[in-house]
Amino acid sequence: MTDTASPDNTARADTTVPTESAVLADLTTIRVGGPAHTLLRPATEEELIENVRDVWERGDEWLLIGGGSNMVISDEGFDGTVIHIATKGIHVTGQTDTTLSIRVQAGESWDALVARLVARGWSGLEALSGIPGSVGAAPIQNIGAYGQEVASSLTGIDFLDYDSGELVHLTTAELELGYRSSVIKSGRAGLVVAVHLTLNATPASSIQYPQLATALGVTIGDEVPLQQVRDTVLALRASKAMVLDPNEPDSASCGSFFTNPIVPEHIARALPADAPRWIIDDEPATDIAVPLGQIPADPPAPKLRMVKLSAAWLIEHSGVSKGFRLPGSRAAVSTKHSLAIVNRTGASAAEVAELSRYISACVLARYGIPLQPEPVAVGVELN
Repeated sequence: MTDTASPDNTARADTTVPTESAVLADLTTIRVGGPAHTLLRPATEEELIENVRDVWERGDEWLLIGGGSNMVISDEGFDGTVIHIATKGIHVTGQTDTTLSIRVQAGESWDALVARLVARGWSGLEALSGIPGSVGAAPIQNIGAYGQEVASSLTGIDFLDYDSGELVHLTTAELELGYRSSVIKSGRAGLVVAVHLTLNATPASSIQYPQLATALGVTIGDEVPLQQVRDTVLALRASKAMVLDPNEPDSASCGSFFTNPIVPEHIARALPADAPRWIIDDEPATDIAVPLGQIPADPPAPKLRMVKLSAAWLIEHSGVSKGFRLPGSRAAVSTKHSLAIVNRTGASAAEVAELSRYISACVLARYGIPLQPEPVAVGVELN
C-alpha cells in the first residue's frame, strides 16, 4: 500500500466558503443543519492544523466536521467557524510477513479504507465494512459492529490538543476506549489529525457475532474469507438501511441513533424473557483462602455484572414501530430498522430531535431505562 499524495500547497486557494453557501445540511448524512458563519475546507494536513490553530487562537466558536455521519446540527446552524476535514493520505509505517502498520489521515473515507485493506488481504476491520464517515471519527466513539471494534486494530492517533495547541501522539491506552466511547468523546477537546492502525496478514476472519455467523451459514469461531465477510456485512447493513444509498428512502440518517444500554444484571433480569441481552463482564468468582487461626474478614460483596441490552428491542416493545413518525413530522423511524431515525422528505433538525426525545421517553416510561443518543448534537436537544 502506498501513500496517496497530497496536493502541493505552495499556492493555496482561499478555503473560506461564504456564509450564504455554507449550508451544513450538505455536510451531514441525515441532511439537517442551517448555515455556518464561516466554513473552512483545508486541502492538506498542514493547512488543516494551521487553520485549526488560527481559529483557536482567535477564540472563535468552532466545530469540526468530517464525514458528517454522526451529527445532528440545528436548523439555526452554527454561528462560528466550521472546519471540514477532508485531508487524505495513507502511509505505511511498518510491515512484516504477518502485520501491516499504517498512518491514515483523518479525512479518508472509512469504508474505502476497509475495502482497500480487505482487497489486499489485511484483516482486522472487515466486520466494520459499510460504516459511513471518515477515519478521524472512528476512534472518537470506538466504532464497532458484528464482533469487531476499531480498538482491536488501533495503536494510537495523532492529536492536536486544544489546551496546549501541540500535536501529540495518544496511545490506545491513553484514549481510554470503551463501548462507543473515548476520552475525546468524554470531553478532551482537540482534532484527530491521523489514525495509526495495525492489521494482520490473514486471508480469513474468525467470526465472533451470532447474526453474522447465521448470515454466513457458519458457527462462532469459524474462519471465513475476508471478502466474503465484507460482502455479507454490507448486505446485512443494507437490509437495515445502514448503508448510504441515494436511491434508498431510508438512507438519510445517522445510522444507529441510540447506543445499546449497559445496565446492572438485576435490571436486565427484570425484562421479559425474550429481550436480547449480553453479559459483558463475566469474570468467574474466586475463593479467598483464610489461614487457620485467623478470624475471616467480611466476605467481599458479589461482583456486579453488567449486561448490554438491545436498544432496538426496547424501542419496538415500547410502542414505537418501524416506520413510525409523529403527526405532521417529516422525520421517521426507519422502515427497516427501529434503531435509525431517517430524514425522508426534508425533515428539520427540530423534527429529528423531537422524535429522538419521544422515543427516549417511551422507553423510559415502559422499562425505566434511559437511552443515550449516539450522534453529536449541535444546538439541539436529543434527549
